[in-house]
Amino acid sequence: MQFNNSASTKNMKTLDVAKPIHRSPLRRALLLIAPALVIISVLTAVPARATPACGLSTVILALEHFPSGSLDLMCNEFDQYGWNLKLKVKGDSDVYIVQNTFPVGAHSGWHTHPGPSLVTVTAGTITAYEADAPNCTPTVYHAGESFTDVGCGDVHLLRNEGPVCAVTIAVQIIPAGQQRRIDADQPANCPTFTCPSPTPTPCPQ
Repeated sequence: MQFNNSASTKNMKTLDVAKPIHRSPLRRALLLIAPALVIISVLTAVPARATPACGLSTVILALEHFPSGSLDLMCNEFDQYGWNLKLKVKGDSDVYIVQNTFPVGAHSGWHTHPGPSLVTVTAGTITAYEADAPNCTPTVYHAGESFTDVGCGDVHLLRNEGPVCAVTIAVQIIPAGQQRRIDADQPANCPTFTCPSPTPTPCPQ
């Protein structure tokens, strides 16, 4: 097969010799530093995300919905018991009862909740790290002891640093329909806990 090049030859024009491209000093500088800027953007460190929960087993024992106003409670027994109670919640609430089981070495990962928690250690010991504590100094809670977690952005991590399995029961009050747990960034002032391999042996049921 032969190609007819007569038409293309007839219409072909002589190409001009390429002329040198002149760039301003500013443009030349930008072209030189652009690759460096790309490298810097790739290498720039991003904030470390929270270590995921390690070995933790969570069971939702109960979940109930309370309409706005139903948790507005007041009890004045100061004269008889030296005790007063005032609770006021604006908006609908979800109330969880949660059991968390921590094998030896397990931890919750850094997180917060959108509402407060009342926590009781029912077995073993739990070491609680609070991101806003000076030097992130932890507090140890033993079986039979309780503590409160205000939630609402209060970042913390619970870890079993004892020799036996640990269990906690928590009553949590959160805004209706919201997720119960919110993962948080690794605090700069606190230790980083990695998950051992293999993961902690599950506790006996």
